[in-house]
Amino acid sequence: MSGHSKWATIKHRKGAADAKRGKLFAKLIKQVEVAARSGGGDLDANPTLRTMFQKARDNSVPLDTIERAVKRGTGELEGINYEQITYEGYAPGGIALLIECLTDNRNRTSSEVRSTLTKHGGSLAEPGAVSWQFERKGVVLVPIAVDEEQLMMVTVDAGAQDIVDEGEIWRIITAPGDLNGVRAALDEAEISVEYTDLTMLPTATVEVADVGTQKKTLHLLDLLDDLDDVQDVQDNLARYLDEVE
Repeated sequence: MSGHSKWATIKHRKGAADAKRGKLFAKLIKQVEVAARSGGGDLDANPTLRTMFQKARDNSVPLDTIERAVKRGTGELEGINYEQITYEGYAPGGIALLIECLTDNRNRTSSEVRSTLTKHGGSLAEPGAVSWQFERKGVVLVPIAVDEEQLMMVTVDAGAQDIVDEGEIWRIITAPGDLNGVRAALDEAEISVEYTDLTMLPTATVEVADVGTQKKTLHLLDLLDDLDDVQDVQDNLARYLDEVE
């Protein structure tokens, strides 16, 4: 069973085809707009917006596109009022799922999520059934070429809680409120950052020994992630295959 990590997979997905990139841009822009609507358009006063702004820039979303999304969020430009919904569910093998969505049509989104789950061996769960197994954290990905001791010196005082060797990358974990401080410390030290986000991480993971079940779970995660209204899919699967046929 491969130890290829989810976070390395996220890194590789940044180089996806144009169609995938266009869909990613749309999701990032929506996240910026919602962050601006909920907390205002000032990056210094709205840490969530600052994180989403940086995430969009890290993924090469044009600056003027991001700025227009901020203005739609603050009401300076006309925009859509998106609703935040989190669905809880299970993938094959009993793997817990948190599916975070932004939508302007709750019925459409619910139908698409439910249909995708049931067609591929998963199911929706009642609210609270799996969310207790996750906690919100900040995540920063840094190239593995960076020296671990240097990385610790730069990030620990800024609020890093853990630094994990993922084989191809370092994964730095922070409390939500410390994410921007850790990112700023890395930028000041001129250490390259490949990915920054606020996300839900599992407090424990589940190993699935059956390769077929792993493949079904990974395929389901990809299908959910491809849904337009889905912004993030988190799970507690312990290990990932390098490839899914």
